[in-house]
Parts: sequence; C-alpha cells; structure tokens
Amino acid sequence: MNEIIRKRKSVRKYDMTELDTATLEKVRKQIESVVPLYPDIRYSIEITNKIKTSITGVKAPHFLLFFTEEKEGAYENIGFIGQQIGLFLLEAGLGSCWLGVAKPKDTTLPYVIAMAFGKPDEPLHRDISEFKRKPLAEIREGSDDRLEAARLAPNAVNAQNWYFIADSGKIHCYRKKPNPLLGFILNNMSYIDMGIALWHIATESVDFRFAKETNAPVRKDCVYMGTVD
Repeated sequence: MNEIIRKRKSVRKYDMTELDTATLEKVRKQIESVVPLYPDIRYSIEITNKIKTSITGVKAPHFLLFFTEEKEGAYENIGFIGQQIGLFLLEAGLGSCWLGVAKPKDTTLPYVIAMAFGKPDEPLHRDISEFKRKPLAEIREGSDDRLEAARLAPNAVNAQNWYFIADSGKIHCYRKKPNPLLGFILNNMSYIDMGIALWHIATESVDFRFAKETNAPVRKDCVYMGTVD
C-alpha cells in the first residue's frame, strides 16, 4: 500500500508562520494538475489565510476552499480532488486537515468544504497501529487488497459510513444511510468521504474507472454510489 496513506494523519496544530512564495506556488501547481472524478463538473479551489472560525478550533496559516456547481457527483468529485492535494501536502512535509464546518464569507460557486494546511506543530506522521478504524470485515464483502487503503481514508467524525462489495476485480461502493439524528450533518459529508476513499483506491489501482452500473448488488441499509472497474 502507498506509504503516504499508511502514515497519513489529520494535523490540527500548525506553526502559524505563512509558507514561502515558492512552496505556495507548488501547491497552486498541484491544484492545477489534479485529476477529477467527474471532468464535466465545474469546481474551483482557492487558497486563503482568512476563514470563519471553525468549531473544531483548528488554526492554520493557510486554507484551501473548495467550491462546485451543484449536480450529481459534485461532492464525491470534491473529495476525490481534495484528497489528491492532501496527500501531496503530506509528501511535501506539510500537514493538512479537512474542515467540514468552516466557511468563507463570500462565494461565487456554492461553497463545499475547507482544508487547513501549513507546517505542522505536532508529529506529521503516525504509525498504522494508531488509526482508529473499523476492521475490514465490518465495511466490506468479498476481498480486494485496495480496500485497506479505503479503510484508512479520513472521514467525517470518523463515522466510516461507507461499504464495499468486492467481486471479480470490481468494487461496488455504497454509503450507509445516515442516522436521522446525524443525517443533516453527515449526509453531504458522506459523499465527500466516498470521494476521498475512491482516491485512496485509485492510488492502488493500475487502471481506475468509476461509474454506476445498472445491475450492482443492492444493500437495504445502504445507497449505491458507483463501481470501480
């Protein structure tokens, strides 16, 4: 499995010194080079150092703001794109953390989510034993080595609201129907979480394709999202 995924962590404490111009330019180039899950969906990503206070209490020198047109697949697309940037930042020695409750003041395209980033003021990596995740047996049927990377993907409040059915090289992907009490908070986030997990699967795939199939298995407690072929 990708070594970056094995040691990735969400960094919540940062050195508040702003990054130098050359480093920020590398981040901008990475933003320009990301591969979207759905190329036909318009989105934009902005770098800022100002954002409304998050209830998470995370303070960072820089933030990425993600915007998208609202259409089917838009939130999965943002998760897929954003996680590419998050892993790039880690590989560059920088920390990052998804912020689901932060929000900018003014937007053009609908705002979706933010990501804090900068020089970490805490350990940048963690051992795989430190991941608090459900065992694979609870989130999948069948067997596919790529699902361990999906299991380690970051997700809202560590709810891990995904489920996978592996069958003959395909991975059918589902999001669990949210608890009514948490549904308002987690519904949109579960789409983003799926996009994040899909990028982890993509990094482990020789040839990655994702689309909906008409004959995918049905799970009564889940919503079918699409199939990795």
